Amino acid sequence: MSRHAMPRAIPAALKRTLRVLFVAKHARWDGGLHPDDGTHAVYHREMRQVLEAIGLNLVLADDYRVLFDEPLVDFVFPLLNRGGFLNSEMLLPLLCERLDLPYLGATPILRGLADDKHLAKRAALARGVPTAPWAIFRRGAPIEAAACPPGERFVIKPNASSASWGVSDAHDWAGARQAVIRLHDEGHDAIVEPFIAGHDIEVSVITIDDAPLVLPTQIVEQADPGLLRTYQEKRNLCAGQAYEIRPLTDPRVLDVVEARAREMMREFMPFDYGRFEFRVDVATGAIQFLEVNLNCNLWSRKTIAMAAAQIGWSHGELIETILAESLRRQGLMARQIDVAA
Repeated sequence: MSRHAMPRAIPAALKRTLRVLFVAKHARWDGGLHPDDGTHAVYHREMRQVLEAIGLNLVLADDYRVLFDEPLVDFVFPLLNRGGFLNSEMLLPLLCERLDLPYLGATPILRGLADDKHLAKRAALARGVPTAPWAIFRRGAPIEAAACPPGERFVIKPNASSASWGVSDAHDWAGARQAVIRLHDEGHDAIVEPFIAGHDIEVSVITIDDAPLVLPTQIVEQADPGLLRTYQEKRNLCAGQAYEIRPLTDPRVLDVVEARAREMMREFMPFDYGRFEFRVDVATGAIQFLEVNLNCNLWSRKTIAMAAAQIGWSHGELIETILAESLRRQGLMARQIDVAA
């Protein structure tokens, strides 16, 4: 499908009557950077403002408990992903499923598959998509040196995390083992991979008429390809920014990553929106699958919004299109909403 599709709109009457529950940790935030979450709070504030500007009949919540009992809403926009416990990405979709309540994004099992880096990499291998060797160390299982892939430098990260939270590196097995133990002590499974000096490539995808629309692919080009990107940098909690996000223009690399992303999408449809990430080795040119980020960051300053802008869409048009297509997929576009319910 052409990446120059027209944005979609929600009918004005449906905007007035459809009660949309926006659930995000900082759904009510009105300040600047959060002391712990940095720009994540700014992102949630902006998303609330965009949904209000679209004209939706919006209900706000910042806690999972809003879905413990059945709320008087028709659709859920779930952004409370990092809930402070393992596999929290799955909880809001699970609560919606329990209530038979339509929601934006992939089903709980697909969210879990994408969020588990080990399982996502196994899916990549099953589909013939190259990925770097790795080892998974689950809490309570042995931490064996024999499982660690070869390498001169390793990156160690929580097996289910976002924005590089908890990521560290090590130059030998002893250092990698200590990082794994630290993550276990903090309640996380750990994944260990050889460090690849290079740049990340991000393929953003939304759905139009039940088919994936691949938006212009971006490369996250680092000033120093050997630098380990951190949570603090991604959340703007430290000074400076040592990378630039720009359109990927190398046709050879573009063809490879988009073909591999399309193959990976087949594992996760339907998901409404997401990002498929790869790493290009600056020394060899090899391209490795990294991870899948379903329900990725929709902030206007992040990859998917930047990609949409490159086909002439505003941030509001991107968000409304994603919502409109999800509503249509789930039969809500033509549904008569009982405003008195």
